[in-house]
Parts: sequence; structure tokens; C-alpha cells
Amino acid sequence: MPVLVAPSILSADFSHLKAATDMINESEADWFHVDVMDGVFVPNISFGFPVMKSLQKHAKKILDVHLMIVEPDRYIESFHKSGAANLTVHYEACTHLHRTIHAIKHEGMKAGVAINPHTSVSLLENIICDVDIVLVMSVNPGFGGQKFIQHTFDKVLRLKQLIIDSSSKAKIEIDGGVDLDNALPLIRAGADILVAGNTVFSSPNPKEAIKFLKDPL
Repeated sequence: MPVLVAPSILSADFSHLKAATDMINESEADWFHVDVMDGVFVPNISFGFPVMKSLQKHAKKILDVHLMIVEPDRYIESFHKSGAANLTVHYEACTHLHRTIHAIKHEGMKAGVAINPHTSVSLLENIICDVDIVLVMSVNPGFGGQKFIQHTFDKVLRLKQLIIDSSSKAKIEIDGGVDLDNALPLIRAGADILVAGNTVFSSPNPKEAIKFLKDPL
């Protein structure tokens, strides 16, 4: 199955958000990746429901929402109403992860769990068959434009083996520092979904960057 590409709207020029949305709609991208930060779980604040509502109005592709917030359970229904098709929460932010995952599914969304660079893949053993997506942070969450953590390749290999051993249907998503050089090694390690921010929006030709990420062979 071809890799999915999800440009991160966080890296777009917010003074021209409609143009960025149109570009993604017209490109070979599969999803919009929407990073929501609260300034508590991560040391940054991004955006919330007003921007989500705007994206919901104009986006013609799946809204893949990544919550980097504390107490995500409080907002599950609201994100569903704001257009999220996928909702990913952090392992590190959820006291009762199994309950949270099933609450997301109850709303009709695909449920994802994200893990920070220091979090071991082995901690997902008892939830891997319940989730649709595992988002592997390949930078420390909170800011765009960070350097890719090389240890991610080994982590993806271990996660892929856990998915196979568990007969899970979870897809592996990579978020942070994905570029034109590491896309192919990530796919070969087992990545199914690539989130790309600066690589797309800093490119002189964002559509061509997306096309390359889709097929870097």
C-alpha cells in the first residue's frame, strides 16, 4: 500500500491559510495534519476550534488531528464536531488510555496514540490492537523545524514487529523532521504515514515535495 502523506498545517503561513488549504486539496497529499498544542503538555500554543472550523469548511481531505494537550478526554466530542476524522492522543497525557481510545472510536473517529521520543514501544503492547494509528514522534513535541532523531528508525522497526506479532491493524505515522532524505528509509522501516511540515511549506514547489514523499523511490 502506498505511503500516505499528511502535510502539517502548523507550518503554513497563517496569513494565507486558505491558499495553503487549497494547495493541499489540489496536491497528491492524503490528509491534513493538525497539531493542537495547549502550552501545558508542550511549551507552545498552536490553535484550537476556530481554526478547526475553518479547515472543516474548506478542506476536502481527512483532518488528522494530533492533540498535544493535557486532559484530552474533555475535548473528544468537540473535535469530532469540528471535523476530525482521526484523533490522536499522547500516551504520556492519558491516565486511562484504553478508555480514551474507545471514547474516540465511540464518536466515529479513527483513534491514534502518540509516543514521545523517550517512550518505549513496549508500553503499547496492551493497547496496540485497539488503536488505528501509532504516531511516533521523531522530534520532541512542541515546535516545528526540529532535527530528526535518528533513533526513530530502530523504534519504527520494533513497532512494526509488535504490530505483526499482535496481528494489529494499526498504521505507523511519523511526525517531526521528515524530509526528502529520510522519507524512503522510514518507509522501508515500516512507516505508513508521513507528516511533513517545513519540508512541504518551505519548498519552492510544495506540490512537488508532496509528490516526492508519496513515492521517494
